[in-house]
Amino acid sequence: MSADTQQLAPTLKAEVLAEALPYIKRFFDKTIVIKYGGNAMTDPALQDSFARDVVLLKLVGMNPVVVHGGGPQIDDLLKRVGKQGQFIQGMRVTDAETMDIVEMVLGGQVNKDIVNLINKHGGKAVGLTGADGSFIRAKKLMMPNKDNPDEMLDIGQVGEITQIDPSIISFLDAGDFIPVIAPIGVGAGGETYNINADLVAGKLAEVLKAEKLVLLTNTPGVLDKEGRLLTGLTPRQIDELVADGTLSGGMLPKISSALDAARSGVHAVHIIDGRVEHCLLLEILTHHGVGTMIKSK
Repeated sequence: MSADTQQLAPTLKAEVLAEALPYIKRFFDKTIVIKYGGNAMTDPALQDSFARDVVLLKLVGMNPVVVHGGGPQIDDLLKRVGKQGQFIQGMRVTDAETMDIVEMVLGGQVNKDIVNLINKHGGKAVGLTGADGSFIRAKKLMMPNKDNPDEMLDIGQVGEITQIDPSIISFLDAGDFIPVIAPIGVGAGGETYNINADLVAGKLAEVLKAEKLVLLTNTPGVLDKEGRLLTGLTPRQIDELVADGTLSGGMLPKISSALDAARSGVHAVHIIDGRVEHCLLLEILTHHGVGTMIKSK
């Protein structure tokens, strides 16, 4: 328990718990898919608060499913072997050597670190990639050139999801395990593909019929051109922000997965500030959100 928490008056602590109760009841036994990335993955205090939040959500009866990125860790290892990471329209260009590094970092180092962190705080986390049990099927992604839509760009072993088998996730949830998923898919011939973690989280939320999709970012949420936080948006408003260039770069995969999920039945998508300690609890269990909520309608 932190010093700040210890200094709270008992009545205030009770008020905090009472405020959370309606949300705990509303989301009991509901699936919440969480995309974990950015500063929350690299700052020790934020790592601990994230792990404690996930364990608490599980203990009060929700079913958190974690999908993680690992861009900075991949870039670090690429630099150590003399390679420079390259991105096109927010997607990592992935040749065969880069794919080997992606698998080592995401499926090995990062995945196991997150599993250990959650378990240290009292959870029962199990790590897997989309290649385990072939539960994320993928094919090669050809990306339209935004400057010339008739031209398709080949960005290497980057995958487009063709199918997700939810049975392994359902099995883990039923055993009170917390799935921690690295965004690697497998093709028909056994070849592996690097898939954007935001897109995996979004598609998984659709397939699992999740109550919520929560995307942790390094920004306060979706911002307008003046840098002001937009706390509530509809899919139509998001389309307008993309069309006028307000949303671009690395935010595009997040917005794409958020829109697809919202239009496919996920009740609410939250793009929240992962730099705020206990941002998950603040967004899910209190009146005080820490980002942008995109509603399905």
